[in-house]
Amino acid sequence: MPSQTPETRVPVELQPAEPGQGGVSPETSPPGEIGEQRTAGRRRKTISWDDPAATAALGMGMSGLDFLRGMVAGTVPPPPISQVFDFRPVSVEVGDVVFTCEPDESAYNPIGVVHGGLVCTLLDTVSACAVHTTLAAGVAYTSLELKVSYVRPVRLIPGRVNTLTAHGWIVRPGRRAAFAEGDVRDVDGRVVATASTTCLVMEP
Repeated sequence: MPSQTPETRVPVELQPAEPGQGGVSPETSPPGEIGEQRTAGRRRKTISWDDPAATAALGMGMSGLDFLRGMVAGTVPPPPISQVFDFRPVSVEVGDVVFTCEPDESAYNPIGVVHGGLVCTLLDTVSACAVHTTLAAGVAYTSLELKVSYVRPVRLIPGRVNTLTAHGWIVRPGRRAAFAEGDVRDVDGRVVATASTTCLVMEP
């Protein structure tokens, strides 16, 4: 992995997307380049991110609420995982956060739907961030347990973007452990998964 600078770029390219393809476009490859079983062209995209160590250090000097609101406002760089999966914070209140995500084909699993791991990661993000909004500057936390229930699969929708909306909320804050829940809904408002989490709170 390349050394991290204020902006590190992976060695792939972004192709213009067709409507509903979520930022990923076909690429023509020579026959047999990766085997004769290929049924369509290869896709590729580019992501970039800021130095995560610098962002984490910045966060330790801010309350969780101010830190996450800074991400919404664009004054605090998002973590690299947000760039990989296109997670975007859109609303942050005490004990309550909302993120959106626009999955593309790069998140598909071998059976032709968005991998459950993306939805799980989105739920981990919003439920843990709901806990983070309750923490003072200098207080750290991490997920101890996450239980996810999948309700329906997520697929790309031809001709439009299937934006996922993830909502996380605090159930019980605490000085040593905090509890939160979350759900993810598709562009039509249908629940696709729910989760509950326990976070370890670590005061300095």
